Parts: sequence; structure tokens; C-alpha cells
Amino acid sequence: MTALLDRFLTYVKIDTQSDEDSGQHPSTEKQFVLAEKLYEELKAMGASDVRLDRTYCYVYAKIPSNMAGEGCDKVPAIGFIAHMDTSPEVTDTDVKPRVIRDYDGKDILLNEEKNIILSPQEYPYLNTCTGRTLIVTDGTTLLGADDKAGVAEIMSAAEYLLAHPEIKHGDICIGFTPDEEIGSGVDFFDIKGFGADYAYTVDGGGEGEIEFENFNAASALVEITGKSIHPGSAKGIMKNACLIASEFAGLLPAEQTPAHTEGYEGFYHLCAMEGSIEHAKLEYIIRDHDMNLFEEKKAFMEKAAAFINSRYGEGTVKLTLKDSYYNMKEKILPVYHLIETAVAAMEEEGVEPKIVPIRGGTDGARLSYEGLPCPNLYTGGQNYHGRFEYACLETMESMVKVIINIIRRYAG
Repeated sequence: MTALLDRFLTYVKIDTQSDEDSGQHPSTEKQFVLAEKLYEELKAMGASDVRLDRTYCYVYAKIPSNMAGEGCDKVPAIGFIAHMDTSPEVTDTDVKPRVIRDYDGKDILLNEEKNIILSPQEYPYLNTCTGRTLIVTDGTTLLGADDKAGVAEIMSAAEYLLAHPEIKHGDICIGFTPDEEIGSGVDFFDIKGFGADYAYTVDGGGEGEIEFENFNAASALVEITGKSIHPGSAKGIMKNACLIASEFAGLLPAEQTPAHTEGYEGFYHLCAMEGSIEHAKLEYIIRDHDMNLFEEKKAFMEKAAAFINSRYGEGTVKLTLKDSYYNMKEKILPVYHLIETAVAAMEEEGVEPKIVPIRGGTDGARLSYEGLPCPNLYTGGQNYHGRFEYACLETMESMVKVIINIIRRYAG
């Protein structure tokens, strides 16, 4: 699928990084560059009802049902969704993707000048990619496979279906969102106008992955107010906000961080910190699949804040907790045919299905709670949000076929 590769390489070169501090939606205007491109491509390939929300940066399109006759009204409208933005954690300005064909299973030198190496010893999933085609970075940016691989796969599946009207299908709904990486991807998503009865986000990782259990998620902002005075006369008076911030961080369980957890285990993740003697700030995210443990984590952080305030005076710590999204499992189990259909579609393509929990979240988690059940499918990307991100072309190609298989199966 040369078109799939070309499409993906084009998309990743477009800077679409979101910005959680902008206070705008979309958080960055540059996301409109990719949105405009997708809008024009969808119109050119013959999709229907193509529209670009020029206020909030959503792209929508449909491929109308080509079925007629008795029972066709019972075929559900199926949607496919991916996000256009990339993570704020590592730059995606001036991405220089490189295609490696017939990967030999050895270390990949991403950047000779800076001696940046992608190694299967550090990233063992590479061992499954021997003999395949990889798309990597030059080690100075992320790649953007999260989620431009998903975008490219949905676009390629749409193009194929429009070129092959002999494949029977119900209504197919396509949606691309901004700002997923900062948790606001569906803030203004037009569910009613989207028109799907059910949907899938194409925003996962390794081949065969199907995900319908995600973290319950919250953000936590810890603001600490200190007191400054000349250090020569500071005894009993100075309150060093930086040291108090360190003390607060030390109260949280050291073993419950991303680097020490896996599977269904939750964590506290310190994302950013800054400070001076008079003021310090810690930014956390809190994650757990189990709702009770999730609530316990938030309560523990409140106790830590109360303890610091008891030591240094009320108002020393201000804690702001905000829930982001919840585990979609309870919304998917009543419509488990979505998972069964995805499993069958993968097996038909010779892909081994792997039902795994998401150690993160997707637009689908929030959409599921807003009335659009929406599990998540793989894309073929790995090492998201970092300079060692890569994608496997053959896995991307298989997802295009899986999307088509899902659509065919719902058409009966």
C-alpha cells in the first residue's frame, strides 16, 4: 500500500502539537493545517457530508450505505475516529521520518551526530518487527504515529471502499479530532451530526490490540506558597516552597509511579515542577483502572496536602483535583458485539487479537460515557510520546484491512 505510506509520511511532517496551557480550543491553530488537508482529501476521494468545523477544528465525513432491500435498515452506522494532534511532551516540529525496509533486528542508528540509537535491547517489541518495514525518526522529534497512523489508516480504508462499491456496507462515519493528547479531544465533538450508532477509535499500539478498559483519570495541581527572607536571618521564619514541594512529593507512594507499574496497576505521575522560595508548583496525573482505587488515590493526595498544611500553616498547599475521563468498560460490556466483531475481523486477516487494558485513555472513553460506545483498535505505532517512536508499515496495512472487515461484517 504505497498510498498508505505516502499519506502517513505527509501527515507526520505537519506540526500539530497541542498545548495544554493555551486555554483555547483547538489549543494550537497549526492543527488546522492537517484538518484542512484531510477535508480536501475526503472531498477529492468522493466522501459525502464532508465538513470542517472551522471554530473547533473537527473533520467529519460519511460514506453512505450502498445497501438496499429488506433488513438493510437494521445495519448499524459504524464510525472510525482518530486524533490529529501530537503530544506536547516532545516536539514534532520538523519531523524527519525515515523508512527502513527489511529491518534486520539490530540496533537502529537514528542520529549519528548525537549518537541516538533505537535498540531492541531497550525496546524489545522491535524483535517482532524483523523483516518488516519501519518508519522511524531522526531522534530529535517524536514521529507522530500517535495518532497520524490511525488517521492514515482510516483515510486509506475510506479511499478503498469508495473505489470498490461492490463491497456492501451500511453508513460509515469518519471523524478526526484535535487536542486528544491534552484530554479535550471531544469537548466539542458533534456526536449527533457524526451519525454513528457505534464507533472505534484507531489509536492503539501493537498489532492485534483491542482495548475497552482504560484508566480512570484525573489531573492534580499542587500550588505551594512559601515565605522568603534573607537566608542569614531565616531561622524559624523562612518557608522554602521548593523544599515543601519536595516533601509533598515524598509523601506519595514511591512504588506507584509509571516506571514501577504495569497492566492494571495505577499510578501518580509527576509531569512537571517549577518553583522558587515563595512559590512552587507540581503537576500530576492520577490513573487507575479500578474506580475505588482511583478515588483512594485522590483521597490520599488530599491527606498529603492536609498534612503539609498542618505542618506549615493553612493555605501553604492548595490542591486542585479535576477528573478527566473514566473507564469505558461498563459502557462497552452491554454492546460487546463491538469487541467480538473486531476479533473476528482480525482473525479473518490472520492477525492474532489481543484484548488488553489501555494504560492511558482515548477520545473513545469520553465518547462512550456520552452515548457513543467506542472501543480502541491498534495502529502499528510504538514508543509513543518520545523520540524513539516508530511505526510498522505492515501492521498499518493490516489495520486498513481490519477496518474494511469490520464494516463488511456489520453489513452481514
